[in-house]
Amino acid sequence: MNEIQNSPIAVNLEPGTYFYCRCGLSAGFPFCDGSHTPTNETPKKFRVDEATNAYICGCKKSTNSPFCDGSHRK
Repeated sequence: MNEIQNSPIAVNLEPGTYFYCRCGLSAGFPFCDGSHTPTNETPKKFRVDEATNAYICGCKKSTNSPFCDGSHRK
């Protein structure tokens, strides 16, 4: 299990569909690798329409999941 971190994760995203890990079991956190299968927690699907640099939530408290909204500072 990956540790939830108290900071965002900087990523370069190309156009496409992504799956944000919500169970904390993925070896490729913040992205899902299918490890959630034994749990009821499913990944969050999101789409990026153009290449962008983004900050993905590492603390799982963001109200704008999968993107960081600064909730880790509260």
